[in-house]
Amino acid sequence: GCIARAELAWLVRRGEWTAEPAIKMSGAKIISGTAVAKSIREELRNEVTAMSKQLADFVPGLRIVQVGGREDSNVYIRMKIKAATEIGIDAAHVQLPRSITEVELLDKINDLNEDPRVHGIIVQMPLDCDTPIDSHRITDAVSPEKDVDGLHTVNEGRLAIGDLGGFLPCTPWGCLELIRRSGVEIAGARAVVLGRSKIVGTPAAELLKWANATVTVCHSKTRNLEEITRSADILVVGIGVAEMVKGSWIKPGAVVIDCGINVKPDASKASGSKLVGDVDYAEALQVAGHLTPVPGGVGPMTVAMLMKNTVRSAARFLERLAKSQWALQTLPLKPQRPVPSDIVIARAQKPKDIAVLAKEIGLEAREVSLYGNKKAKISLSVLERMKDKEVGHYVVVAGMTPTPLGEGKTTTLMGLVQALGAHKLRNTMAALRQPSQGPTFGIKGGAAGGGYAQVIPMEEFNLHLTGDIHAVSAANNLLAAQLDTRIFHENTQKDKALYDRLVPAIKGQRKFSPIQLRRLQKLGITKTDPDTLTADEYGPFARLDIDPDTIMWERVVDINDRYLRTITVGQSPTEKGISRETRFSISVASEIMAVLALSRSLEDMKQRLADMVVAFDKRGKPVTADDLGVTGALAVLLKDALEPNLMQSLEGTPVLVHAGPFANIAHGCNSIIADEVGLKLVGKNGFVCTEAGFGSDIGMEKFCNIKCRTSGRKPNAMVLVATVMAIKMHGGGAPVTPGAPLNKQYTEENLELVQKGLPNLLQHIENGKAFGMPVVVSLNAHSADTPAEHELVKKAALEAGAFAAVVSTHWADGGAGAVQLADAVIKACEQGNQFRLLYDLELPLVDKMNKIATTMYGAGKVVLSPAAEEKVKRLTDAGFGNLPICMSKVSGSFTGDAKIKGAPKGFTLDVEDVYVSAGAGFVVAMCGEVTKMPGLPTRPAIYDIDLNTETGEIEGLF
Repeated sequence: GCIARAELAWLVRRGEWTAEPAIKMSGAKIISGTAVAKSIREELRNEVTAMSKQLADFVPGLRIVQVGGREDSNVYIRMKIKAATEIGIDAAHVQLPRSITEVELLDKINDLNEDPRVHGIIVQMPLDCDTPIDSHRITDAVSPEKDVDGLHTVNEGRLAIGDLGGFLPCTPWGCLELIRRSGVEIAGARAVVLGRSKIVGTPAAELLKWANATVTVCHSKTRNLEEITRSADILVVGIGVAEMVKGSWIKPGAVVIDCGINVKPDASKASGSKLVGDVDYAEALQVAGHLTPVPGGVGPMTVAMLMKNTVRSAARFLERLAKSQWALQTLPLKPQRPVPSDIVIARAQKPKDIAVLAKEIGLEAREVSLYGNKKAKISLSVLERMKDKEVGHYVVVAGMTPTPLGEGKTTTLMGLVQALGAHKLRNTMAALRQPSQGPTFGIKGGAAGGGYAQVIPMEEFNLHLTGDIHAVSAANNLLAAQLDTRIFHENTQKDKALYDRLVPAIKGQRKFSPIQLRRLQKLGITKTDPDTLTADEYGPFARLDIDPDTIMWERVVDINDRYLRTITVGQSPTEKGISRETRFSISVASEIMAVLALSRSLEDMKQRLADMVVAFDKRGKPVTADDLGVTGALAVLLKDALEPNLMQSLEGTPVLVHAGPFANIAHGCNSIIADEVGLKLVGKNGFVCTEAGFGSDIGMEKFCNIKCRTSGRKPNAMVLVATVMAIKMHGGGAPVTPGAPLNKQYTEENLELVQKGLPNLLQHIENGKAFGMPVVVSLNAHSADTPAEHELVKKAALEAGAFAAVVSTHWADGGAGAVQLADAVIKACEQGNQFRLLYDLELPLVDKMNKIATTMYGAGKVVLSPAAEEKVKRLTDAGFGNLPICMSKVSGSFTGDAKIKGAPKGFTLDVEDVYVSAGAGFVVAMCGEVTKMPGLPTRPAIYDIDLNTETGEIEGLF
């Protein structure tokens, strides 16, 4: 690069730039670097045009980093940018001040390394800086994948061992290209390289060697130099001495490549000097067979090969982007018998470094924020980068009506993705909810799956993860604090005093904040100067007049605490008697968690937070978070929480963990954003498998009618998880109680109970079919099951219209135990997508409730209490009548009574209460009392959880 830079700068300063050499004589054939470079640029222009057709709006990106402002460097940079522009490369000059430090320069280069729009980076040398900077460290800071100068130690090393897949140094590569274009065969030729510089001589010798020439490198200490050069069929000269190589040094008919650039006095020139190479051009012309001139030889080729490296880098980027199959290194499983505890299994498997997994699945380094080496957050910018990429198949895993022990939906989901990813070699992503700490320390335990089908590390999955639930708790409680504080201040101040405190003078100036301006617009007040509001306008602006009896917003905490189910706030004397009865909910019951799960972008999340209704005023109008002025603050607390979390399965396949809304008072699904990221990453033929909470009547129905309605995605298939135990329970079996021994009905074959319990399973199959999805029944095998029981269930499921019914042993065998399930899912997804929603939003709220209850539950009708009827009217009048419905009912029965098992028909479903989650975007219909704050049992898991202070390991999780 230095040769071409000096050549161009010297000529431009003297006004002597010509496209062809100044000296023209007969003899050797002139190898015109100018002509060859032009041909290369034309080829590259065609390649760039083809790239833009392959991916709309795609442009190769080149960044030229310069420290200081040396004019000779500026000349060369302009030449590079001109050449890049002609080809169609987006080249930008990144000029940095002379005062920049080494650390600052390294940071800037790192930013460019991580920018997916940049495919090539060059650092213009020399560095024109005030402070000492190690130039070698700077060139090695450029990513080897973007080092289009070919100067990185990695690329140099690859060349040295004959790996030509890296970036080749531009000047030597240009020399090789000139030799090839001369028509002279390199293989078997004797080549002599005069000079051993890092930039020209040494890499030129390596290139010739790997082109099968026999190479000799000469330098200032070489003896018999003239004799050696005279033996060369190919002579490459870069010694740095003007016209040192004479005609007598050259073998007749040899190819001579002159890389030298020197200024020599010449009285015949107006400038008094001329530019010459290291070869005596006039003498060489009489002896050589082919000869490069100076100027017009190697110089133009340096720029051309720089452009070629840049286009090559962009092509590789496109290739990686278009590559359908991940280069995923799976983790082998060694299942033990008997199957150990979940924590023992999880501890026995060492996870991959999460940065390695992120790279394997196509994430750029700048899109990943590492939290240690086992979990990471994924930037939403990946969605913009992959906006034009086709998405994969979308599979929802739901369950039949569960026993209190659960039927293994998460375990089945993990077994399925391990089978698809590690055994069927399909790009596959699991997408799970983040579990609450309440069940972890309570009775249910963790939610990472189980056996040999788990998310790892299970401790981090089940506890804080990356703090998303804590962020939700903080945002929720900030809003609750502002709500009660606003009521207090409105009750203790006059209009003018309240207004003056809401819009104070700061350094003598008063102004409305942006959120206060939105409040004015909502009131129809067009003024923007606080001092211009009238006394009649103070009150409407400053007072929300919240009716305490209508407050719907509750404080939250992420543990089970029954004593917070009803509390009184405001009992301190400082609150002046303004108290009210309220309660806490568990954090995942917060509407903010549902907002997080249903948001499609930061902007969408911010708008949903603004729209959350916390109460009604005394005139019956809704009061929102935006009215309370808290929207921006909530968004700040939740900014990082909107990014999905990356973990892995026991077999090293990727898992996205994000959001965890309740499955009864909310929609019970992971986030839309996590699914979107997954669908883009897996690509056209891949799979994203996600889970819907509780049975299909609750979680799957809301997954379709709320989540998919919001995202616009259409699932390709439904996996319905069932167990023989649950079917027997619904056939009249004895109660299943956590912690108590199972009745022998469940440990011995009982085909009669299975037959009686099948209607529950069949209703769930119908539920999936109602949405147009093929239903694959996965019978989660337990050790007490018998083959006859399995066959009875499979036969009934297929007769009821299931696409497939298979027995899975993933709990004991990992992905290998779910290969049949994976095969069935693959075939189901190959069917045409017939997905449809259950109801139109234009239907009245009550009609939507009836549609869900009669179709999903088998009810005869829905009956609303007088209070619920009044609230339906209020919500409809307030403009919420066109929202989808979120039915909140017990999970252990199709009815509103958890004691009623099986699949009853024609029953009446009572709706006791109705309220709006306006930010989440649905109306909740409460079918009986649903506890939003669980309590701890007599013997919670707390007793078993401990920290080993010697190893630092957590013990007792399950």
